Amino acid sequence: MKSKYIAPVLLGAGIALLFYSCKSKIPENAVPVNNFESAKYLGRWYEIARLDYKWERDLDNVTAEYSLNPDGTIKVDNKGYNVKKDKWEESIGKAKFVKKDDIGMLKVSFFGPFYSGYNVVALDQDYKYALVAGESLEYMWILSRETQIPESVKAEFLKKAEEIGYKTSELVWVKHDKAH
Repeated sequence: MKSKYIAPVLLGAGIALLFYSCKSKIPENAVPVNNFESAKYLGRWYEIARLDYKWERDLDNVTAEYSLNPDGTIKVDNKGYNVKKDKWEESIGKAKFVKKDDIGMLKVSFFGPFYSGYNVVALDQDYKYALVAGESLEYMWILSRETQIPESVKAEFLKKAEEIGYKTSELVWVKHDKAH
């Protein structure tokens, strides 16, 4: 008798998980940039700093390459050198805008229907430096078009990140000493 209820409950749970995973989030005090131009954002970015998490643990020389997919989504090609495994690792995913394509609020997926927040919360006018907030205070990145970032930009981004609520003392500063 009870087994006839299992399938609808599992289906409902699966649908709820799917809706939850497709929704993008942003930390409470973070605001995505407006007048965002995705065409200017495309190309290679070097990861300068990040809050560490399991998918990037032990990686240095991290880059993110963004390009336009034929369907209008953005291809995300992340590469990094795993210093413990002594090898390059790569993850390819896709990003979609959450609201309008001129607001720096996207959702990124590397695993099928499961998306995470990718929110550009600070960006210089020349699209050379970016501060990216994840969906919570556990995820944050500082990106640059070059392997280094000016101290003034670094200080500005750290201040903004702290205002949002990030623990910047926990940032991993990424080394860039290998070409790929």
